Amino acid sequence: MFDTTNAKKLVEVRGLKMYFPIRTGLLRKHTGDVKAVDDVSFDIFEGETLGLVGESGCGKSTCGRAILRLYEPTEGSIKIDGVEIAQTDFNSLRKMRPTMQMVFQDPQASLNPRMTLAGIIGEPLSEHSKMTSDERLARIYELMDAVGLNRDFANRYPHEFSGGQRQRIGIARALALNPKFIVCDEPIAALDVSIQAQVVNLLEDLQEKFGLTYLFISHDLSMVRHIADRVAVMYLGKVAELAPRDEIYADPLHPYTKALLSAVPEPDPVAHDTANRTILQGDVPSPANPPQGCNFCTRCPVVMDICKQIEPQFQEVRPGRFVACHLYENTTKTAEKVA
Repeated sequence: MFDTTNAKKLVEVRGLKMYFPIRTGLLRKHTGDVKAVDDVSFDIFEGETLGLVGESGCGKSTCGRAILRLYEPTEGSIKIDGVEIAQTDFNSLRKMRPTMQMVFQDPQASLNPRMTLAGIIGEPLSEHSKMTSDERLARIYELMDAVGLNRDFANRYPHEFSGGQRQRIGIARALALNPKFIVCDEPIAALDVSIQAQVVNLLEDLQEKFGLTYLFISHDLSMVRHIADRVAVMYLGKVAELAPRDEIYADPLHPYTKALLSAVPEPDPVAHDTANRTILQGDVPSPANPPQGCNFCTRCPVVMDICKQIEPQFQEVRPGRFVACHLYENTTKTAEKVA
């Protein structure tokens, strides 16, 4: 298990907000915001994999893209390797691009159909390095070997590959500049189940070989359990709970985490039939008009009056375990008094 005690913080996110303006009427007047990411804070340590999970539309992918400045954050601080990038100008940000890369969800959409495999993998090298054509080709072959692609495929186009092979091309492109940090935005969601395990095993092997740090975004809780060291659970733009993997799966604290984990399919038929599942009522509120107080209060099975009025603080309630829930606020205050 990954030990964060003496580990160096590679990524530090504080108070990150990503709002998309709503404009209405003939004059396109700004009448509101879609709060896709709303005050998110967490750290990612060097060499670890942080799993970011939640249902569709909760803001996982937006959070990942905002951290890499593919979106301009509305507010907040983002430090990668000690350097603040949230307010960095374009030229300085471009120089930092080799440090941070991304593997996209849909390998078909993220690869240029008019470029060969060698052209796609070699593009970052052309943009950010001064390699000669021979050095670049040698590096392309090296990357193809690393991700398990045949060198004979170098002059083929993306449509000639399977989904799993296309995702390997995307991974090779992300590795081209020796990054420290990679955001994996649901990298297995568009792949067949038989291929998903291959891609995840590849990511794990590359992490061990090159010392990579991952933010692994997914809604597949079983796969996150396999690859992640710590897990952050998002709901409606906020992080509800953050904890080490084994602890969050064995003893979830937040009511939403409990509901999410109870929905994971159980392969054993007997256990499946006897499982105590939490069925949430109602629909997810609109991020353009989140509820007052706790954003989960409209669906929470243990909701209290305070939940509908005051937003809970995201705080450490046990060593290494963070949760935003009023159920644990008294516990935290008691623990502080004892200390």
